[in-house]
Amino acid sequence: MQSATWLIIKQTTQFSEQIFVLSKVKHLPQMRILVTFLLLIPFFGFSQNNLFIEVIGVPNSEGNINVALYNTSDGFLKSNKIFKAHSVIAKEGKTALFMEDIPDGEYAIALYHDVNGNHELDTNFLGIPKETVGFSKAKMKTFGPPKFTECMFKMEKNTQIQVAL
Repeated sequence: MQSATWLIIKQTTQFSEQIFVLSKVKHLPQMRILVTFLLLIPFFGFSQNNLFIEVIGVPNSEGNINVALYNTSDGFLKSNKIFKAHSVIAKEGKTALFMEDIPDGEYAIALYHDVNGNHELDTNFLGIPKETVGFSKAKMKTFGPPKFTECMFKMEKNTQIQVAL
């Protein structure tokens, strides 16, 4: 009789263990999602910010406002070194635009009013712009554009900046 009782207890224990294992498998999809989420948490720590740019002094509603965002001084104003670019239809007076997913860092903006819509900054034979240009925190100098350090601003959170043409 003791061996029969022992056999029933052993089978009940094995059955309990199997149910416990099956209960884990039943929640396997939720566990995978949880583990994936926990593995991705460090990536959420890399802050991605939004930049709202208000361009003031737009002379008319013709063409576009083309914006270039730079993140290095050695690449400033070089078309092949643009970190992020954006273009919106020009609106006389003020034109607003929005750039997303910008990591923390130091940046400078250069923009121009592309009146004829050719997506190129038109210049005269001396290289002086024919179209209106603007920079973050600086203006065009008598003998050329400002430097990156003069235009630079820090992005550590969502930022709003005003650029005058």
